[in-house]
Amino acid sequence: MDVSKLISTRAHSVDASGIRRVSELGKTLVGAINLSIGQPEFPVPMVVKQAAVDAILADRNGYTANPGLDELRGAIARRLRADVGWNCQAPGVVGDCGLMITAGTSGALMLACMAVLNEGDELLIPDPYFVMYPHLAGMCGAKPVVCDTYPDFRLTAARVERLITPRTKALIYNSPGNPSGVVGTTQDCRELLELCRRKNILLISDEIYDEFTFSESANERWADGSRSLCPSPARVGGSHEDVLLVRGFGKTYGCTGWRLGYCAGPSALIEQMVKLQQYSFVCAPTPLQWGVLAALDVDMAPQVKIYQNRRDRVVARLSKYTEVAVPGGAFYAFFAVPARLKETAHQFCERGIAQHKLLSIPGKVFSIRDTHVRISFAVSDANLDRGLDALEAMMA
Repeated sequence: MDVSKLISTRAHSVDASGIRRVSELGKTLVGAINLSIGQPEFPVPMVVKQAAVDAILADRNGYTANPGLDELRGAIARRLRADVGWNCQAPGVVGDCGLMITAGTSGALMLACMAVLNEGDELLIPDPYFVMYPHLAGMCGAKPVVCDTYPDFRLTAARVERLITPRTKALIYNSPGNPSGVVGTTQDCRELLELCRRKNILLISDEIYDEFTFSESANERWADGSRSLCPSPARVGGSHEDVLLVRGFGKTYGCTGWRLGYCAGPSALIEQMVKLQQYSFVCAPTPLQWGVLAALDVDMAPQVKIYQNRRDRVVARLSKYTEVAVPGGAFYAFFAVPARLKETAHQFCERGIAQHKLLSIPGKVFSIRDTHVRISFAVSDANLDRGLDALEAMMA
């Protein structure tokens, strides 16, 4: 049998992740300086690990309901009410919008696109984009339409509106952004939502780094002052009817491999996503849902402060040589390859590997352009300084 002739057009349309290729290279390159992957280097808080272990030992290893663990959904519903003012339907909570636990934020995005996109529809995404976004459209038979956000990497209504057609179904907004770390403003959020309402377009707000927002970008804090909160379209009045809010636990608490996220939004949409989850992911991992329930009481502000200090060091050192959009959150810097070097980002990254064993990601992985490079500062201070030394030598 020639299995290659059986492979679908859908599978052929998806390229292997450029990030993963570089990450795999890092495992084989002795002495590599790996600034390529967005994996927090700090350990999962002990109370969170212990809660997951306790759940396993207590034989809480079976399925949960398809929308997720009742206790976790109730806790998140209370969190969202305090945070964005939404009243989400959950066990013990009467609400006017839906809420479900997903297999990571990627699972939420996949289910949302499956529930919304038809063959030939269009999905608007920012450029640069998280690597998954264009493939979400393609795997649903839809077309990704990229919105150029260079040089400040802000997705604004003015930039988006000219791209809308009768086939536009949804817009993905990502703040803090990957790969840039840029945080949108409250005005950006409000104007994008107003535009989507006028055009009857679903606004998907991917906020996986919402608690990794640095102090100057936060517009609000929890009552105890411990958590920075980024501007969000979910904070606009009545947004629960128009916005799908997607958040997660992996980046904030260092448990990326647990694959746990959640989403909230219009009940009619969440209902369809839960139905699709029944026949795909079924439910997120049960013991780990108990683990992240404990995470909701953990203050990660000290860790975020460490990352903010690293951000400051990265910007201070690289901006002497090139343009760097200041990251307002997450743990990435997306800088331009200096024009005087006469190199593409891919060539620059290849040179970094050859000369310094430096692993970084070229812009074409995230963009139509190949002019910028993404580095992650979710690494030890020692490795970050080694990487910055190498980058300065390459650009000097």
